[in-house]
Amino acid sequence: MRVLVVNAGSSSIKLSLLDADDSELWSTELAAPRAVAEAGAVAAALAELPARPDVAGHRIVHGGDRFREAVVVDEHVEAELRELTALAPLHQAKSLAALDAVRRAVPNVPEVACFDTAFHATLPPEATTYALPRAWRERYGVRRYGFHGLSHAYAARSAGDARKVVTCHLGAGASLCAVLDGRSVDTTMGFTPLEGLVMATRSGSIDPGLLLWLQRQERLGVDEMADALEHESGIFGLAGTADMRELLEREDRDAQLALDVYIHRLRAGIAAMVASLGGLDALVFTGGIGERAARVRELACAGLDYLGVGTSAVRVLTVRAREDLEITRQARALLRGENLERL
Repeated sequence: MRVLVVNAGSSSIKLSLLDADDSELWSTELAAPRAVAEAGAVAAALAELPARPDVAGHRIVHGGDRFREAVVVDEHVEAELRELTALAPLHQAKSLAALDAVRRAVPNVPEVACFDTAFHATLPPEATTYALPRAWRERYGVRRYGFHGLSHAYAARSAGDARKVVTCHLGAGASLCAVLDGRSVDTTMGFTPLEGLVMATRSGSIDPGLLLWLQRQERLGVDEMADALEHESGIFGLAGTADMRELLEREDRDAQLALDVYIHRLRAGIAAMVASLGGLDALVFTGGIGERAARVRELACAGLDYLGVGTSAVRVLTVRAREDLEITRQARALLRGENLERL
C-alpha cells in the first residue's frame, strides 16, 4: 500500500510518497511561513509523483476530544475538523488547506487524518485538568490536550523494550512526553502548543498574571498578544534569532542567556516527566534540534545525572523524527482494519 504523506508544519508542508516497504519513492518540501501554501504549489508538486498513491495520510494537529485515533476523512469529519481551527489556528488551517489541495490534485484517493493530539488521549485526568472554574471546563472543553503526538509515538517505540521513556521533540516547536508502557501519561504542551518549553519563537509557559498585567500596561489587544507570544518570543525574543545553530555559534550575552533559559526549562521539564513516570529507563531526543544539536543534548543531560542519565541505568538515544512513518503506519492500519496498539 503506497502512502502519500502530507505533513503540514508551522513553517512548511512536507510531501512524501512511501512504498509498501516504507522506502521513500519521492519527497519535496514547500515553504509556508505563517501562511498556507498555495493550492497551485501543492498541485504542481504532486504532478511530479512517480506513482499513484493508494491512500493519503495527513498530519492534523488538533483532534479535540472527538478524534482519539486516525480516521478516514469524509465531509462530516472535515466539517468537525474545521470547527477545531480556533484551538490551533496556526496549524489547523494549513492542514485543512493541504487536505483540499491534495484531494483536487489526486482525486479518488482515500484520505486519512492522523492527529498530533491522539497519542495523548491516554493522559489521566490529573494531567489534563486545569484548576479553572467548572463552567469554563464544561462549556468550552478547556483542558490539556498535548501535541507532537505522532513524533512522540515514533520516538517512544524506537526505545525498544524500555518501559519508562521520556521523549524530547525539540524543533521550532518543542515538547516533552512521559511514556509508560507505550502510552502517554504526561506532556508539556497543553490546551494549545504555546504551553511548556521555550521554543524558537513561542514563549512556552508564562505566568498568566504577567500577561494580564501586560495587557493593562500596554493596552494590548488579543491579536497583538497572540502575535507576540507566537512569533516574537522564545529564543527569538531573547536573542533576536530563532535559529538554534546561530545561537550556539554566538558568544554574546543575549545568546548565552537565551541558551541558559532554554536548557533550564528543558531540564526542569524532563525531571517533571520522570516524576510522572516514577523513574526512567530511556531518554530520547528527536526533532531538528534534538537530532542535530549535540551541545543541547549534552547540556540537558549534564544536569540530570541524579536521575541516572549518563550512567548505564538510563539509555540516551537520538532518533530521527519520522512522523511520515507514523502517519503511514496509522493510515495502513486503519484501512486494513488492524488494531494500532498491537502493531
